[in-house]
Amino acid sequence: MLQRTWQQLQKANLSGSTVVSTSKSQIDMIHNQIGTSVPLVIEPCRRDTYPAIALSSLYLYSVESVTEDEIVVVMPVDAYVEDEFFQYVRTLEEILQDSEADLALIGINPTFPSEKYGYIVPSEFNKPEQNKKYQAVRCFKEKPTYGQAKQLISEGGLWNSGVFAFKLDYILNHLKERALALSYADLLQTYSHLPARSFDYEIVENTKRIVVVTYNGEWKDLGTWNTLTEEMDASIIGKGIMSSDCKNIHIINELDIPVSVLGLSDLIVAVSPDGILVSDKQESPRVKEIANQFENRPMYEERRWGWYRVLDFTKSNETQEVLTRRIGVTAGKNLSYHKHDHRSEVWTIINGKGLFVLDGEILEIQEGNVLHIPAGALHGLKAITDLEFIEVQAGTELIEEDIVRIFMKWEDIEAFVKNSK
Repeated sequence: MLQRTWQQLQKANLSGSTVVSTSKSQIDMIHNQIGTSVPLVIEPCRRDTYPAIALSSLYLYSVESVTEDEIVVVMPVDAYVEDEFFQYVRTLEEILQDSEADLALIGINPTFPSEKYGYIVPSEFNKPEQNKKYQAVRCFKEKPTYGQAKQLISEGGLWNSGVFAFKLDYILNHLKERALALSYADLLQTYSHLPARSFDYEIVENTKRIVVVTYNGEWKDLGTWNTLTEEMDASIIGKGIMSSDCKNIHIINELDIPVSVLGLSDLIVAVSPDGILVSDKQESPRVKEIANQFENRPMYEERRWGWYRVLDFTKSNETQEVLTRRIGVTAGKNLSYHKHDHRSEVWTIINGKGLFVLDGEILEIQEGNVLHIPAGALHGLKAITDLEFIEVQAGTELIEEDIVRIFMKWEDIEAFVKNSK
């Protein structure tokens, strides 16, 4: 979804003034998918959309020196929309200036009463202000009950697309009123103390002067398995089998073992290294109720150089741990030149060709090579072709933080090795 949204921003000539707000765990994934030149605002811990937007606003103000009267547009990446939607995004600046409102929103004509979305209710049903593209907003209701949703639709209510436009000083003034930090660096330090509230609850429901422009094109929020599967080209992704009497079943399998479904209907079966979900499609949004109950280490991650998948983790006694991973490095990419203080590693190359450096010595490697890396040894790798290897870590504390990086670029590694001789 991030890749699709970024491509649409590029088509609309909006990507040059865009920053991406994200969490620390997704930095490498974003770099891997849309490049390293995109400015990122990194949340130091997970909160909600209000803190994230406040942090991004202060980044624009304190770091990018954006003026207080500049208009900012916030939009999610999980909306499935046509390219035309981004022309509506462009109009929000003009609409906000013309209306002198505090917020400008994009509303979607609802197709059914949904409890998943916020509702924007215009002041006058289907009567935009004379010669205007927008309507004043009477009220905003976040995630109503089914009965409330039906009533709101009868009053002309629109689904909230999650796109907000405001002048930067509107958010800055809101932070001042609540005596919160007014610089990016200061807010980073106190970020964990911000209320974990959505922008809808904290700002939109408490703002009086709001206008909305109605978008009539295709729009879907792909934030749930149910809506995501509606846009999938295939009912089975990965190894899977279903009987002929299955109806409305989707299997998404990221493992190498087959998944079979017999005689069932209206299910999503999602299988990954991090876990297995079997859910009625209509109930799939409830995954949020259980997602935070698991505290396992990440079992699959994308990185700037490729990906890794955890195959096994064991703790043989109170001090010794062993972690096995399958790692893929994309051709032309490299791992940093680094060391680990608390673990040794053994790499078995299972596919591809590359260059391996260990304590200042560079070797050509290929399928079948076994590489031993003692604790404290400096090492790195570059893939000449797509390369995969099995890594076995053994040590007293197998954590991501046990790493000291010396060089990130392969050119710097080669220059260092050459100058060391």
